[in-house]
Amino acid sequence: MPDMYESVPYNPNGADGINNDPVNLKPVGGTIARGGHPAYNIPDTNEGYELAKTTLTNPLEASEENLENGKKMYDIYCASCHGKKGDGNGVLSQREKFSGIPNYKDREITAGSIYHVIMHGKNLMGSHASQITYTERWQIVQYVEKLRTDLAK
Repeated sequence: MPDMYESVPYNPNGADGINNDPVNLKPVGGTIARGGHPAYNIPDTNEGYELAKTTLTNPLEASEENLENGKKMYDIYCASCHGKKGDGNGVLSQREKFSGIPNYKDREITAGSIYHVIMHGKNLMGSHASQITYTERWQIVQYVEKLRTDLAK
């Protein structure tokens, strides 16, 4: 068993050792990995917020399945501040931990502005981009739009 005493040499720079083709190359710029989604490149500025508000639309079709999962995610990540109905009266507001949480009915929001705030946060609300997947974010957007419609009735 000589290879127990003499290690097998590996080629540097990710060469595969067979025909020395590099295997650890970065993907070509502008490409998206299979199953991936485009990068979110709208900046965290007031101008970026307005751009998202006017240009972004929800790529998911409106369905009961999307609304149902959007509600689940909303209950986990949003309801403690924004309330179960989206009225800004969540448990943290009731306990006076945070004040001034907006009521969705009183806000001029769109799918794009909601998504932008989930991605970057706004005021005291931090970003939730790292906790929620691309699809879950858009499902939450659908659910928040439903809550806003319900509040307006």
